Amino acid sequence: MTTALMARYADLPWMRNAQFDTWFILGLIGIPLTVLAVLTLEPALFLPILLLDLWLLGYHHVISTFTRLTFDKQSHRENKFIIYGITPIVAAVTGLIVWFTGIWAIVTIYFYWQWFHYARQSWGISRTYRGNDPKAAYENGWFDQAIFYAVPVAGILSRSAEQNDRFLGLELWSIPVPQMIADLALWVALGLVLVWAALRVRAAMQGRLAIVHTLYMATHFFIFGLGYIFITDINVGWLMINIWHNAQYILFVWMFNTKRFKNGIDPDAKFLSYISQPGRLLHYLLVCVAITGVVYWGVLGAIDWLFFAGVSATIVLYQIVNFHHYIVDSLIWKVRKPKMQETLGLSSAPGE
Repeated sequence: MTTALMARYADLPWMRNAQFDTWFILGLIGIPLTVLAVLTLEPALFLPILLLDLWLLGYHHVISTFTRLTFDKQSHRENKFIIYGITPIVAAVTGLIVWFTGIWAIVTIYFYWQWFHYARQSWGISRTYRGNDPKAAYENGWFDQAIFYAVPVAGILSRSAEQNDRFLGLELWSIPVPQMIADLALWVALGLVLVWAALRVRAAMQGRLAIVHTLYMATHFFIFGLGYIFITDINVGWLMINIWHNAQYILFVWMFNTKRFKNGIDPDAKFLSYISQPGRLLHYLLVCVAITGVVYWGVLGAIDWLFFAGVSATIVLYQIVNFHHYIVDSLIWKVRKPKMQETLGLSSAPGE
């Protein structure tokens, strides 16, 4: 790459900068692909890899949410209801569902809710990239959303049509989707992606191509197609997209914090602003991993040991944490909010 091309590449409307975003968009896709290659050669490694994903990314990414909620006085004050009000409600509702229906119900809710959660996170990130390049040509309104959600919807319909009755070794109820409907959704998704690609080519010919946003959208289509359509094993497919989602979330939260504290150490949030300074990503990760150990291995483990017994209780406890996380994320990461746009430095309102 010549010096001129490198300079042009560095000047693209990145979310943070060329190095960070290249890793964020392309590098994170490489992790699940590497895992897929390993599992293709040695399927017996699924459980060890799953455990690594949970402890290094999954639990850690839930903890990252709390750096947004509780690590400084202002955030804690603004989110008191989310922290103290929603938690007991989620716990009570989850407990009642299990009491009246069984573990299979929350496993099913988790399977479908996490799909929606993954899609919505990707949507928010795509809006961030879109908001960074207002002069580019884009699809708008319902057509824009149809293109974005086509592959995720086709994926979950395809997975449902398979009628899997187990997920990660637990009983699962799959929505009874006729194969004909799933196939139709796949053809619609393929058509919309091809139309999108043609529109991107036209935008490039007009000199109005949103290069970074287009690159991200391509990886979005790829990972949802891989996780829910091309990989036939429900567990392996889920693991691929779960790894991508978790790693993406962790990096996005850290990037958000770096933008929030771009002026240096904030006296009202000394600790969070310190670990969120450029060059301190490792500090941030180590703090979150340490808290993960305290919360998941220490607190939740102690609660499970003192008050419950068996695998079922552990599943319920962990799903309470997951469901709370899904609700919280839907409230605090809306890109349409002016405060979010200001922190992220968006030059236009990308909409929802």
